[in-house]
Amino acid sequence: MSNVKQFTDKLQKLNFQDMYEGDFFLTWEKSREELEAVFTVADALRHLRENNISAKIFDSGLGISLFRDNSTRTRFSFASACNLLGLEVQDLDEGKSQIAHGETVRETANMISFMADVIGIRDDMYIGKGNTYMHHVVDAVTAGHKDGVLEQKPTLVNLQCDIDHPTQAMADALHLINLYGGVENLKGKKIAMTWAYSPSYGKPLSVPQGIIGLMTRLGMDVTLAYPEGYEVMEDVVEVARKNAAEQGGKFEITHSMAEAFKDADVVYPKSWAPFKAMEERTELYGKGDMEGIKALEKRLLAQNAQHKDWECTEEMMALTKEGKAMYLHCLPADITDVSCEAGEVAASVFDRYRDPLYKEASYKPYIIAAMIFLAKVKDPVAKLLELEAKGTKRHDG
Repeated sequence: MSNVKQFTDKLQKLNFQDMYEGDFFLTWEKSREELEAVFTVADALRHLRENNISAKIFDSGLGISLFRDNSTRTRFSFASACNLLGLEVQDLDEGKSQIAHGETVRETANMISFMADVIGIRDDMYIGKGNTYMHHVVDAVTAGHKDGVLEQKPTLVNLQCDIDHPTQAMADALHLINLYGGVENLKGKKIAMTWAYSPSYGKPLSVPQGIIGLMTRLGMDVTLAYPEGYEVMEDVVEVARKNAAEQGGKFEITHSMAEAFKDADVVYPKSWAPFKAMEERTELYGKGDMEGIKALEKRLLAQNAQHKDWECTEEMMALTKEGKAMYLHCLPADITDVSCEAGEVAASVFDRYRDPLYKEASYKPYIIAAMIFLAKVKDPVAKLLELEAKGTKRHDG
């Protein structure tokens, strides 16, 4: 049986010390070596669990989750990550808390953090709001710790904001890293991040933005494809361009799904709302203009309906490298004739990739756990070796 040393040997070559007592907001705010440390610790934690060795580093404590948008997969991934490390999870329901009655961010952040070691937040629906809110929370608990109110500063993990979805993008990347046998083997591989038709409106921009922001960082040749009018944040496009230039890769934008799929090693067809429309939506909600929201929704659904041909079909997949590209999706996908009449992906394509998609999703709890681990453990190499040497069985079955 291989041991955890295969991972600690990698870690010892990386510079990631600044992650200790830190937070995780956006992937492009972390160094390349810090990202690799997350991947490596995630694999190490998975290795321990698969070998029935407890990875608990906490005897007690809380992980606080705050989801300001509906979530199933990320909610359970966060709970799984906290449980893996020994934390209990308490979900903060804003509708049942004093936040709904005007309690300030500073008060709320401190009150929930007396015994909290990590706070996970998903706030992705309002442009210019989600990431800003997360920073306000961190500022509040940092001040609380400094002022002696909190015994420790909880680590914040971005579970999806208006700019990035780091836990999803990192899980997707780790899936590819293991598929291709190492992060170095991603260099030069082509990934097509393309818009796809959905019969719903208002899907967040953070998944496509997270993918172009991270995969360019890992040396992949990234093509972003969408119908005209479905642009993403220009700031993130600039990040992708800069990353590609630094890594010697490519970053291209096209308005042709077929062009994006041509010779691609990996495809990621996923619907999202136009950036300008999401800006407008945020403004309308800020004014409480529900009639304006209804009108915007009607307009966007009509706009989407003009692009039903943006579907991941067998014909599209045939354009990829040897017709065998890896298909990625953050799930749930809009599957034509299964979950909807017309959607992002043909049922035959989705069915063929069902098991790899589940494998892709399985990396997210370990990515989240690794982010927490690196923020809370001063010497991750020693701690991983200690956990293995101790050999506490996770169960006796």
